[in-house]
Amino acid sequence: MDFTSHLNFNSFYGELKPKNIIDPKVKCPFCDRESLENILDQDGDILLVKNKYPVLEDTFQTVLIETKDCNSELSLYSKEHLYRLISFGVRNWLNMENNGLFKSVIYYKNHGPRSGGTIRHPHMQIVGLKKIDYHQNIKEEHFTGILIDQQPNVEFTLSTQPLVGFVELNVILHDLSLLNKMSDYLQIGVHYILNHYHKKKCTSYNLFFYHLHNKIIVKIVPRFLTSPLFIGYSIPQVSDRIPDIVKKIQQEYFL
Repeated sequence: MDFTSHLNFNSFYGELKPKNIIDPKVKCPFCDRESLENILDQDGDILLVKNKYPVLEDTFQTVLIETKDCNSELSLYSKEHLYRLISFGVRNWLNMENNGLFKSVIYYKNHGPRSGGTIRHPHMQIVGLKKIDYHQNIKEEHFTGILIDQQPNVEFTLSTQPLVGFVELNVILHDLSLLNKMSDYLQIGVHYILNHYHKKKCTSYNLFFYHLHNKIIVKIVPRFLTSPLFIGYSIPQVSDRIPDIVKKIQQEYFL
């Protein structure tokens, strides 16, 4: 296997991982703060810890615990907590990226039963990849799209050439000093996905952070069952409702 393009999954740790997103009776490991080990950084109740179950080989896995409140979620955070969280996460992500130990560093969030996560408690992950450069799989066109809103050096768009499909929101930051404005757009995007995007209500999403060409980009992806066309042929599909979605977000949050 080419380990510069594929990650080896450690099934031993995978079987040990607690999975309370599927079974709520399973005790939440992030609520039991006194038992948490290997705390790498902290800002109040925001913690960065070494992942206890490193299922990805040739990586350094960390978990960013967002809050003490197991039932909260990013769209519900106060502005103060939101800004602290995103600043804390981006700082640790970029610090890991700059330490020279990794080929690349990925920073992402799973939320909900279809997001690929196993723990309900709000958290993100920062993972140093020793042999894989994620930039090789990402193209600038994955973030091009229809403008929803913008401020100087920050853009909020809807992809017209999504990475996976069907609907992907992007926040593009050109100036790191404007991180709070990026955070505002992130919160709006997540709130829209959870509350207004789909008639049957979407309960799952991912956030993916990218550092490309001196820009910080975050992709907000609602999660349902993945299209077989993408699974089998890597062919993304684009929603025919893109103009309507842009108008809906603008009317709901900006007009």
